[in-house]
Amino acid sequence: MPSHFIITGTSRGIGEQVARMLLEKDHLVYGISRGKSNVLLNYSNFKPIHFDLSHILGIEGLLKDIFNQMDIDDSEMICLINNAAMIEPLKSIELCQPEEINENLQISLIAPMVLASSFIKLTENITSIRRKIMNISSGSGTYPAPAMSVYCTAKAGINMFTQCVGAEQAKQHNPIEIIAVDPGMVETEMQRIARGKSAQQFEMAKFFEHAHQSGQLQSTERLGSHLLNLIDKKFEPGRLVNYSD
Repeated sequence: MPSHFIITGTSRGIGEQVARMLLEKDHLVYGISRGKSNVLLNYSNFKPIHFDLSHILGIEGLLKDIFNQMDIDDSEMICLINNAAMIEPLKSIELCQPEEINENLQISLIAPMVLASSFIKLTENITSIRRKIMNISSGSGTYPAPAMSVYCTAKAGINMFTQCVGAEQAKQHNPIEIIAVDPGMVETEMQRIARGKSAQQFEMAKFFEHAHQSGQLQSTERLGSHLLNLIDKKFEPGRLVNYSD
């Protein structure tokens, strides 16, 4: 039985890979991104949605439009995957410009919060199928790193937000399943950006380059398979899930 998935950041990386794997299982995927994926456009069950998530005030209307396209009568699940995020700016906080901080937090933290809020409101009367929110987090939400204060703060916020909403949902008669997943270290464009910086620009560049050279990074294909298993698996609302779980 097909399910409906709303995924942010589907133009590349983890979002593109997970969307492709779900499409191959005949699920319907609504992909929200600023760019486009030529790979995903080959699937008739993929619905591309061009949208800049930094435009926070347009998100609720966007989600309403997506729901108007759905026929969930014969569906097994409706799931929101908050994947889109920015890693930059990668520099000490006093060197970060206000507009850089603002754009990162709008896309990486505030947009997932608004999307989750709208998703819960729009599905609160749905009782016949599973409802799930998966927030893609990072080890950076737990471990502080120099020159990554904005990214780390956004991911720490995602973790706390997930736990708070989980506590709210646990009291509901028909709770929505919300989890945050730390995917571990993955070979993505974000990783390439991080290790492409010089040590003078970004002191963690050596760490990311070593992780790459020593084979510590997993492929998006391997992670995608694991995330599909986590989608199928049921968790208590608000659970922070590590890659090994």
